Amino acid sequence: MSLIFSMGTQTHDAGFWSQLMEILTFRAGYNTTTVVAGTTLLGIAAGVVGVFAMLRKRALVCDALSHATLPGICIAFLVSDALLGDAKSLPLLLVGAAATGVIGVLCIQAIVRLTRLREDAAIGIVLSVFFGMGMVLLGIVPEIADTPAGGINHFIYGQTAAMRRADAILMGVIALGSVGGAAVALKEFSLVSFDEGFARSIGWRVGLIDLLMMALVVAVTVAGLQAVGLLLVVAMLIVPPAAARFWSERMATVVILSGLIGGLSGFMGSAISAMVADAPAGAVIVLTAGAFFTLSMVAAPRRGVVAAGVRRARLRLQIATDHVLESITEVERGERDPRDARRPGILLLLVLRIRRLVEGPGSRLVLSELGRRRGARVHRNHRLWEQYLISYADVAPSHVDWSVDKVEHVLAGHLVEELEYALIARGVPITADGAHP
Repeated sequence: MSLIFSMGTQTHDAGFWSQLMEILTFRAGYNTTTVVAGTTLLGIAAGVVGVFAMLRKRALVCDALSHATLPGICIAFLVSDALLGDAKSLPLLLVGAAATGVIGVLCIQAIVRLTRLREDAAIGIVLSVFFGMGMVLLGIVPEIADTPAGGINHFIYGQTAAMRRADAILMGVIALGSVGGAAVALKEFSLVSFDEGFARSIGWRVGLIDLLMMALVVAVTVAGLQAVGLLLVVAMLIVPPAAARFWSERMATVVILSGLIGGLSGFMGSAISAMVADAPAGAVIVLTAGAFFTLSMVAAPRRGVVAAGVRRARLRLQIATDHVLESITEVERGERDPRDARRPGILLLLVLRIRRLVEGPGSRLVLSELGRRRGARVHRNHRLWEQYLISYADVAPSHVDWSVDKVEHVLAGHLVEELEYALIARGVPITADGAHP
């Protein structure tokens, strides 16, 4: 029996992975391929456009924008039913969503300019009021139109299963247009995002550039309503850029990485959703983006949590090592009582011996030649910075030790030269051991 169960499990696993590979390689049928391709393009567009929204601190505005689309969808549903006889015409629904979304953003700006309320309060007001209005309209639309409105609630949570071929193509076209617009205006968006004041000083129309930027945000938001839903589409605009920011500080690199992370999130999320029953594609796509963000936050080589922890540990180790070497140097020069010398712990002592900075048996430590040079350098930096604070900052000699202990470990060679030059210019003589008044 166990053999039969094992064989059945292996067959099931093989079938699962085989089906997943068919989806990922666009061989799982026309409808599935269309949805996966559309959500991938949406992810790329959201990642690219979202970089500028994040840098301009528009994350909450994007959230309010997405919630403000619901009344427009309901109103467009009624208009489409009355004029076209097709209550679920996606182009008209997206136009309605974009209209009320823009109105919501304008309301936020009006509240901030005309009242003393801060932007976060204005965003909270507009978000809740517009979404509440949408929920009310969602309840009364079937009675007004005499048409089932079940398809509208798909825009709240997203449902790729309800997407038709034309819907996916429209979503892809909007996504590609948004990426193209961001690529054309990359220089302008970058400058306004980082230095708005300089952009104004050279004559750029910052208001117009901001308007174009928000137009792209609106386009991506309405394009993602059916796939991800208005509650989660903001995550596609913010999570990939935030993840990409951990990997680089160059604007072009962050934009490319953000588009790549967004595209992979849409690609893998929609594929996994197609494999798992009752797993909404929007939620799975956002969870996939969240997984990329977590990986970036932890493992990024320069800005990740692990790298930051390693740097802090190295700095603490360097400071502890420098203090011990400086203390032994002062004892050897007769400037400190041996009983007051710093005593390294077991782990620090082991590090000192591994690095061959100290010699001698047991606790009777003697500096090696390498340790003597390093201890002398730290001791000299200490004296230089001490005299600089006394001479230039008018700090009392009895109050400089704490500041000096923090700075002496990070003085680069060119800074030491500048300190020496400044002290010599001030008339403070410099000796081999440091500065002396």
